[in-house]
Amino acid sequence: MATISAKMVSELREATGVGMMECKRALEEAGGDREKAIRLLRERGLATAQKKAGRATNQGAIGAAVTEDGKTAALVEINCETDFVARNEQFKAFVVEMTRRALETDAALAETARDALTAMIQKTGENMQIRRNLRLKVQGEGRLIHYVHLGDKEGVLIELGCQKPETAARKEFWELGRDLAMHVSAMAPRWLQRSDVPEEVLVSEREIYAKQVAGKPTNIAAKIVEGKIQKFFSEVCFLDQPFVKEQKMTVSQLLLERGRAWNDTVTVRRYLRWVLGE
Repeated sequence: MATISAKMVSELREATGVGMMECKRALEEAGGDREKAIRLLRERGLATAQKKAGRATNQGAIGAAVTEDGKTAALVEINCETDFVARNEQFKAFVVEMTRRALETDAALAETARDALTAMIQKTGENMQIRRNLRLKVQGEGRLIHYVHLGDKEGVLIELGCQKPETAARKEFWELGRDLAMHVSAMAPRWLQRSDVPEEVLVSEREIYAKQVAGKPTNIAAKIVEGKIQKFFSEVCFLDQPFVKEQKMTVSQLLLERGRAWNDTVTVRRYLRWVLGE
């Protein structure tokens, strides 16, 4: 039998919100496998599909930037050893400079900005790495919007699409994109829409829900399982989630409402959410 440490139990409790004894029992039954233990807890109705965000272990910052015309955006993650350096003005300025460079290239900054990184290491006396960088360009009419949260520990990019250039030029269009980026930060959707959810994930969810309603009449159990699938979509799919600033409407309903008001079609083409250390 696998040895179940207090740390393993604590981490499972943090991820699921389930009590310590239930977490320990699940880990013992799963032979120490964390994912299997989570599944067991879910089958027992003790844990939900949405795990709590784990605390990042790396120090550093996420940088995000968008060009003035909203057509190009970039995300950068730079790691350092301590939070003290991460809050240093020199380090913050370095993140801003690397984010600016990321707007101009698809190449890995870890290679192209190696000299600048070495200079920062010498200035701070700490080891650092440019862990990742990414550039996006608008695919059609619309614009990119960014949002950085949690003391530069999380960054979001959203591409908001439309049909008319005058819609993309609206201040309200940018404000909608900003609100949706904040929504992504708060709600952490796993997929944009239902069709993006892998079939194997849906099969697994149905199996879990079926075990939760085992023993009920077949027709009632089927309705309950289907209801749980719909709830699952509302938790993990961006467009199905209740809008964080107006819980009575979903994100897709919000987009439809704004599109009608502007006599246009407004869509979320894609989004990215980076968390430090993930």
